[in-house]
Amino acid sequence: MPLPYPNADAPAEELIARCVRCGFCLPTCPTYAVLGVEMDSPRGRIHLMKTVWEHRLGADADGFADHIGKCLDCRACETACPSGVEYGKLVEGARSQITLARPRSLIERAVRVVAFDWLLPHRRVLAAFASLSVAARRLGARDALRRIGVRLGIARRLGDLIDLVPERASAAGPATLVAAQGKRRRRVALLTGCVMGSVFGPTNAATARVLARNGIEVLAPADQTCCGALHAHAGERERARALARRNIAVFEKAAEGDSAPVDAVIVNAAGCGAAMKEYGWLLKDDPLWAARAAAFASKVKDASEYLADVGLREPPGVVTVRATWDDPCHLLHGQKVRDQPRTLLAAIPGLDLVPLAEADWCCGSAGTYNVTQPELARAVLERKVTNILRTGAALVVTANPGCLMQIQAGLRRTGATTRVVHLMDLLDQAYGGAGG
Repeated sequence: MPLPYPNADAPAEELIARCVRCGFCLPTCPTYAVLGVEMDSPRGRIHLMKTVWEHRLGADADGFADHIGKCLDCRACETACPSGVEYGKLVEGARSQITLARPRSLIERAVRVVAFDWLLPHRRVLAAFASLSVAARRLGARDALRRIGVRLGIARRLGDLIDLVPERASAAGPATLVAAQGKRRRRVALLTGCVMGSVFGPTNAATARVLARNGIEVLAPADQTCCGALHAHAGERERARALARRNIAVFEKAAEGDSAPVDAVIVNAAGCGAAMKEYGWLLKDDPLWAARAAAFASKVKDASEYLADVGLREPPGVVTVRATWDDPCHLLHGQKVRDQPRTLLAAIPGLDLVPLAEADWCCGSAGTYNVTQPELARAVLERKVTNILRTGAALVVTANPGCLMQIQAGLRRTGATTRVVHLMDLLDQAYGGAGG
């Protein structure tokens, strides 16, 4: 009998077996909350993966692709699960099989080539696209595309995509080496990333300044590339593996030639950090790279995680504003980093930090989800925006580019003046950096 899944990236049966169908995941799942459909819950989707293994459903079935495709991959179910189900690995494995099993239209294939081969791995191209999107929005292209989108769905999606890009998109990031201020305590390498590097370059520079201010030397290898997180989320695991191998080699090389080892690989984008911490899993079947990938993954730290753990050398300055913290899904649920960002925020004098209801709830960005599933993404976002507005905060602080863009776009639609900032930008401002 032929195997039910196309290749070894299939959702692992041993991981599926951990699910005892207790239902603790149901109230944590945004798509289940919106749709109320069992097959659009983590438990239901795992059941579907199992039925494919049992040859009762094909990996190419419409229903399988539909329910797996509607998952945000926010991994809130992992936090709630008493059995330790690693749902993120399961759903990404399932998506990889759908990508292989189902034929795609010429347009779909072309979109994937443009996004995954041309844009994300090439920062200059992505930066040009971002700048073009900003200009297009200022010229009214967003509204025009949405009007066309009444008849042509792809036009509406382009309009929504333009709406996500910040008013000011910049690729101006840190130098390849940022010296520690004062006595050097540590030495780290910084992932500048694809979206962070092409749209939020100033945030990368702010991250390097904050680290340097605390006695940490920062390397930012110029030839690094996209981490592959968006590729893996979309089922493009071979593309993700190629990017992972390149980054591992680049960061290994960057760490050579100095008496001080690189203490950590710092990431300021939650989705990238979660993906890179799982490079060992991504490359586990590659005999040439498995050990290197696992060693690399063990060094990956979110910027907030690292700073809170090593401690701030000097206190930040006063920032007088009412703010609230929103947990990025892949920081809280993917990396299990919860307390460290709050510790850093508490260290800023004058900051009035108010709690956000459902701070652990997804905003609907979820990689490319707000483009591939716009209606569901908007329903999830509306819940997040409502909770933010109830806080009365003037500032929303978070730590992932997708969240920054998604939440700001949602607030903009309501006419609210609430700003969304990255935690590292706020700390940089408190230290009197360029953002101050």
